[in-house]
Amino acid sequence: MRESSTSRPAAIIVMGVSGCGKSSVGALLAQRLGLAFIEGDALHPAANVEKMAMGTPLSDADRWPWLDIIGAEMAASLDRGEGIVVSCSALKNIYRERLRAATGGALAFVYLHGSRDLLTERMGARTGHFMPLSLLDSQLATLEIPTGEPGVVTVDIDQSVEGIVADAMRGLG
Repeated sequence: MRESSTSRPAAIIVMGVSGCGKSSVGALLAQRLGLAFIEGDALHPAANVEKMAMGTPLSDADRWPWLDIIGAEMAASLDRGEGIVVSCSALKNIYRERLRAATGGALAFVYLHGSRDLLTERMGARTGHFMPLSLLDSQLATLEIPTGEPGVVTVDIDQSVEGIVADAMRGLG
């Protein structure tokens, strides 16, 4: 997915449930690929952040405006001829399809997969994030694993961030 003079710029979403390392992996992946990085959580409307901080799961209706903002950011980057990496949970296939449509299909996903125990450990160890550990189960229940979907690379998170990024880059080609 590296950019070249003859290929279209890359748009990549680093996806998965809270605590899987989307932000850390996305930032390092973008750096290694020489692309811009956007933290998808920073694009949430304030009402979504407040809802999650109170331990209330988001509904589809809550997520659509957020996904549309992410899609618009990616489309604008591609229109400028620039690649981009975005962190976004993208838990359901319908969300991923909406994001694919926003980019004209020019989108790859890096799905960060990990056990519930590992995710719980990671969420419990982080500080300063609005997403409480109590929402992990609702995210896991909502997650539709992207097996068989086009342009998806699955990477196991039971390794260092550097190892995850190396696996993602191999998978992306």
